[in-house]
Amino acid sequence: MTQWQINLREENLLLHEALALRVPTAPAAFLRQLCKKQRVSVNEDKAEASRLTRVGETIAVKNSQRWLECIEKLPVKPEQLLYEDSDCIVLNKPDGLAIHRAVGHEDNLLHRVQDFLSLRKENFQVSPVHRLDIGTSGAVLFGKGRAAISKLGQMLTAGQFRKSYLALVSGKLTESGELDSEVPAKGKIKEALTRYKPLASTENYTLLELQLVTGRHHQIRHQLAVSGHPIIGDVRYRGELINDLSRPFLHCHQLTFPLSNDERTITVKAPLPEDLKALLLTLQFSPDALEL
Repeated sequence: MTQWQINLREENLLLHEALALRVPTAPAAFLRQLCKKQRVSVNEDKAEASRLTRVGETIAVKNSQRWLECIEKLPVKPEQLLYEDSDCIVLNKPDGLAIHRAVGHEDNLLHRVQDFLSLRKENFQVSPVHRLDIGTSGAVLFGKGRAAISKLGQMLTAGQFRKSYLALVSGKLTESGELDSEVPAKGKIKEALTRYKPLASTENYTLLELQLVTGRHHQIRHQLAVSGHPIIGDVRYRGELINDLSRPFLHCHQLTFPLSNDERTITVKAPLPEDLKALLLTLQFSPDALEL
């Protein structure tokens, strides 16, 4: 089963048109056939191709060989697309993937987004509004078109964005607090502020939710190491290695930002990846922690 939730970009479309936006590699006739054969459901009810979609509805498609072949050809998988409207798109970045092209990383998230939009015949400029390290997974916001990219960038600079991360750290923390140690940035030492809240813990580890107030390079990783609670798997900052985790346990799990065309705000959540869930399970965290 392949499933996702309808977002603003997909609202008030015929069901087969909404399917085509997520899986533009699938022929239109094939998508209509999926609906006709009742292989597509909306909120667990079978739906006709002519049904209009609504924001928040859950689309589910029964897998078949041809459907999976269409998905395999996609640079962006249906579940990776967390949110989209006329001005922006939010993707769930996997760890190990750079956002921009870099040495040894010709495959990158920006190129995947560009290729995905090209499959839809939507050929306009697209650019990330913020960045994540290669080893960090989670939500990344891209602006679509020069005007939207500029406006979203201004909102970010003005502090209108809220980025929340999940990190597993060494040691037991029981109270919320702030990290205000200075961090190196572009050859200088700069002030930085991160707020944190414990979500779950064992005797030796704590799962934290962290909110960036300033946005320095490696801010969370550096400040947690200085505080004596380095991130698990973060070798660069003396983090403990557990099992086969090959990257820092750091995930951008929530973005809150204003819509660029009105006064509403939108909150987008990126589910915790399976490898990080598996580590929490190994360390005997409560089942609630696995659902973040």
